[in-house]
Amino acid sequence: MFPGAIADREVADYVLLGAPLDISTSFQPGTRFGPNRIRRFAESFDDYDRRTDQFFTDLRVHDAGDVRAWDDAPEYVEWLAGSVRDAVWDDAVPVVLGGEHTVTAAGVTGVEPDVFVCLDAHLDLRREYDGNEWSHATVTRRVLDELGVDEVVILGARTGSPDEWERAEAADVTVVEPEAVADWVPDFDDDQSVYLSVDIDAADPAFAPGTGTKEPFGLTSREMRDAVRAVAPRADGFDVVEVNDRDDGQAASLAAKLLREFVFSHAAGRADE
Repeated sequence: MFPGAIADREVADYVLLGAPLDISTSFQPGTRFGPNRIRRFAESFDDYDRRTDQFFTDLRVHDAGDVRAWDDAPEYVEWLAGSVRDAVWDDAVPVVLGGEHTVTAAGVTGVEPDVFVCLDAHLDLRREYDGNEWSHATVTRRVLDELGVDEVVILGARTGSPDEWERAEAADVTVVEPEAVADWVPDFDDDQSVYLSVDIDAADPAFAPGTGTKEPFGLTSREMRDAVRAVAPRADGFDVVEVNDRDDGQAASLAAKLLREFVFSHAAGRADE
């Protein structure tokens, strides 16, 4: 169980779902260990958040455990999307712990947002990678082309194929380079629904080496924190993905902290409404 996620499912405002999918990781595997590793490295965090004057244990967070993964990505994403949708129907905010980035398709399917905001080193705008249309490198393209999202904002992207960069020039995609993320301010219409995804490789590998496809010259942990804080009050769903077991806990610790920042910021924003 994620530390502090003690609420009963029936009264939860936030429902955590582990999604340990690990079938298309293209360099270093291990994302199957991500959800429980994130839980483990959250154990040392204090319950109290001074900035928002809230206790995590008071925010009605429920950890529903892992949705067991298998080796058929389309079927698994469809099954996981059902669990996400159940949380939405119960007026709770789904929070998915990955797992490879492919699982984000389930979060978006369940939430049905207008805007998809992603912190990521990679554009993930490929139609296929190594012949696999369900590769983790295709998730943002799938969100755009198949899942009904009107707009995508990619924060911290610093690599991609020529075709991906060409797709990123379209009006429905905004890429904010790492150097500009600190100054980026969300600009969403009041009636737009937003989904926030954090690929931990958006961070520079110095901050989060435990991920499958490291990409230097990335974001600092504070820049990622500030972006999550900025988007969270408007978000109807959240995930943090691509954490593996190939470091001493840096990536999992950052992921766990960003998850908490999301919940604290979202709850504080809801209280201000």
